[in-house]
Amino acid sequence: MNSDELVELGQQLRVDSVRASAAAGSGHPTSSMSAADLMAVLLANHFRYDFDRPAHPGNDRFVLSKGHASPLLYAAYKAAGAVDDAELLTFRKLGSRLEGHPTPQRLPWVETATGSLGQGLPVGVGIALAGKRLDRTGYRVWVLCGDSEMAEGSVWEAAEHAGHEHLDNLTVIVDVNRLGQRGPTRHGHDLDAYVRRFRAFDWHTVEIDGHDVDAIDRAYAEAASTKGQPTAVIARTLKGMGVKAVQDQEGKHGKPLPDADEAVEELGGPRDIRVRVHEPPAAGAPHTDRAAGRLALPRWDKGDPEKGVATRDAYGKALTALGSARGDVVALDGEVGDSTRAEFFAKEHPDRYFECYIAEQQMVAAAVGLAARGRVPYASTFAAFLTRAHDFIRMASISGSGINLVGSHAGVSIGQDGPSQMGLEDLAMMRAVHGSTVLYPCDANQTARLVAEMAGLEGVRYLRTSRGESPVIYGPDEEFPVGGSKVLRSSDRDRLTIVAAGVTLHEALAAADALEREGIPVRVIDLYSVKPVDHTTLRRAAEETGLLMTVEDHHPEGGIGDAVLDAFLDGRPVPRLVRLAVRTMPGSASPDEQLHAAGIDAASIATAGRLLVEQAVVE
Repeated sequence: MNSDELVELGQQLRVDSVRASAAAGSGHPTSSMSAADLMAVLLANHFRYDFDRPAHPGNDRFVLSKGHASPLLYAAYKAAGAVDDAELLTFRKLGSRLEGHPTPQRLPWVETATGSLGQGLPVGVGIALAGKRLDRTGYRVWVLCGDSEMAEGSVWEAAEHAGHEHLDNLTVIVDVNRLGQRGPTRHGHDLDAYVRRFRAFDWHTVEIDGHDVDAIDRAYAEAASTKGQPTAVIARTLKGMGVKAVQDQEGKHGKPLPDADEAVEELGGPRDIRVRVHEPPAAGAPHTDRAAGRLALPRWDKGDPEKGVATRDAYGKALTALGSARGDVVALDGEVGDSTRAEFFAKEHPDRYFECYIAEQQMVAAAVGLAARGRVPYASTFAAFLTRAHDFIRMASISGSGINLVGSHAGVSIGQDGPSQMGLEDLAMMRAVHGSTVLYPCDANQTARLVAEMAGLEGVRYLRTSRGESPVIYGPDEEFPVGGSKVLRSSDRDRLTIVAAGVTLHEALAAADALEREGIPVRVIDLYSVKPVDHTTLRRAAEETGLLMTVEDHHPEGGIGDAVLDAFLDGRPVPRLVRLAVRTMPGSASPDEQLHAAGIDAASIATAGRLLVEQAVVE
């Protein structure tokens, strides 16, 4: 399009943003209006995309990081012919695909859910990594950010990662409209403040007037021709551009315009310009290096080796084997690969390993971006440090993203490092994520099987691994279906059921043996699938033994104890339940001392079990 046509298209996008918000009675038209010219030039002259084939491997990728400006995105879809005017006016209505903030669950052209600010660029980095290092199909990634979200630390984690990786297929467009929700942004219209920051992370930068379509056009062309660096286009704009009543005015954020008809007239009235978006270049299927061999998981014999095997070791070996069988499997780690054992994968498959350094938000976001490009990512760090990235995990669920997260060094059983390193909240955090799967293996063979099982699941999957060695109690051919459990001790005389997983499963078995010697038969359930939980087995145990005890190396809130209660939420009588968990703030001590201090070692379990049975007899 020429300059005059681009100006008209920008006005159309403003008009349609105003109209959509007016029809909804809510929305963010002023935030959309500031970026309308930036979007118009991108859509008409630079974006390469087949809206009929959103999975086309050569398609450019666009991420609206400032997701509240969704009216602008939907107006662009209308201009491209992807939605019609009638659908545009269903914005924010029940059942509409055009939600207040865009999600890929509803719209095939949306790469990732946005709206929690500071996440679009991090995910865009993941998509660009896939394009640069894996897909090799030549697509570009464009991310539109607002200036307010530049205050988020995750933006700068992403900026550093992109600069380090020389992602010259990535362009971020910063809509510097000066105004946030409650007033001016930190830097206002000081474009140089943003330029200095991006340049510090080795980005190429271009400063422009964001309403000068010719300057925008040149900036995008410069970004596409820049080699060896990602590009940041820093654009000075005006919020509410084109309508005097709201232009560059405070207090107008997140509201439809007071007189939409008058605003539309001021903008020159409705238009019906249709954009013929550039077709993507011809491209074959994304390059995956898919291996032809079958999956050969590592195997361990029961009771061997004598000291046992750490489940983190089994994770690293199983993931490496999975990577040899499947070229779509990738691994990410937060600079603790020697501890999580992701380094095993890195040594065998270096082209599919992504070191994210100590930037857990960026690690999870990159995993989401890689998943959006058809990869099966496994991202690992200490369980405790995943809590930093909880909002990214939550948004991954909203995106319907298929990512595998692995938290090692969980619980007090890690020993002397102390509470800052102990994941004691991770099960609760991950169970609360919509549609998540939460797995907690107790031995090497179980871990290997679950690592492979995770690859075929939907949504966010979490595997909890342990630091210390654990006895190998299962054979290498044992199956562990998600949603199942294993009954390891059972008789028709059982007077108590102990439910445990991971580290405490071995303590529970030792306690059950001690109680058996005292004439108290005990059932032991390995609840390796913490979500979904095995309702049938738990209900049967409650009916047959009457008493349940859960034991977990985790805080009592939200962990295994609460997972067990889920089996009785359908109105069934809740059995007597005692929950052993970490209820105090641990310090530094050996693993055995930690378990005893928390009251979750074999001796403590046996004592609690004995008291519970005795009380039941008295009653």
